[in-house]
Amino acid sequence: MIENYEHYITKNIRAYYKRRIWMPLIYIVILGICWFVFSMSSILKPINLSADADLEYFYQKESHYVNATFHDLHFTGYIATARGDTQGYYYYVPWGDSVAIVLLSPKTCEQGIPNIEKLHVNGKLQEGAESYQKLLNKLAEDLKWTESGIENEVPAVYFSEPANQYRLTYILFAVYFATLLFAVLSLIMYLIHIIFPVTAPACSNLVVFGNPRKLLEEAEEELATLPQLATEDMFITEHYFIMTSPVGNAIVPISQILWIYKHSTLHKFLWYHFSISYTMHIYANKHFYFHCPKNIKSDIDGIMDYLAEANHEIVVGFSEKNRLAVQAKYEKPFHVEKIVAFLRKRI
Repeated sequence: MIENYEHYITKNIRAYYKRRIWMPLIYIVILGICWFVFSMSSILKPINLSADADLEYFYQKESHYVNATFHDLHFTGYIATARGDTQGYYYYVPWGDSVAIVLLSPKTCEQGIPNIEKLHVNGKLQEGAESYQKLLNKLAEDLKWTESGIENEVPAVYFSEPANQYRLTYILFAVYFATLLFAVLSLIMYLIHIIFPVTAPACSNLVVFGNPRKLLEEAEEELATLPQLATEDMFITEHYFIMTSPVGNAIVPISQILWIYKHSTLHKFLWYHFSISYTMHIYANKHFYFHCPKNIKSDIDGIMDYLAEANHEIVVGFSEKNRLAVQAKYEKPFHVEKIVAFLRKRI
């Protein structure tokens, strides 16, 4: 036996998933960092503020998302606008030994009712910007206070209900946890494929032709004995066509292949042409499809010629006549086969 080809398919399957396993792992780490850096736990479970809590203290601790119960809120007469739309209504409320400013959404305050006796609401602590400073200046004029006087009574941080955008928050967390779940499942599946290569799609898809484990063992034995034709990442043995490229692995019995053809891809940037690569497409019985991308023309031609000699039933080359002939055997449009192949590769 040629030592280089012993368990060659299994080794390549493991190598393929060892390369891919870093992507979900890195993504999970990034999500974990985002969770702590952006205090995302506080969005899910806002901190409950007591009636005498120091708003500036919680803001500096980056505990921005909070909920609170306010008593005896009074409308200031001023509203917050954004792009011409009313964003909220400013209220002032006794808060400990001072007065706090609360921005409520139009729905919560019923378009600015004068007084609200009691209200429990979720919101976000925000540092006063230019618009907030203008509000304080106007309140100082209304109350005949000095600007410095009102700044001593009112914190530089205010409570904003509209800033806690519920719909956007739900979408954010739905995407966050959905992608996290996908990454975790991918990580688990890749680990399983590394430990048990026969579970990888390249092998498990062979179930339509027989027992995947037995077919894999037979293909490994034939490849280890001596491939009848070998390129850099494609091999033909007595009964199998095998692909072990960096973009994926595939095994198919030669007797099951129905149609093979190639197409070229010109790689260029603006007007500069880099190279031309060739992709071989293989359709087999049982709705089995895969392609071998980024190969040189001589390798593809050699493989196609050898397969055509090994199985005279194979239709070679792309033409409308060939497409219709093979599609008649499939009884399904070819785009359905490609979707099925894509799902088989991912599941």
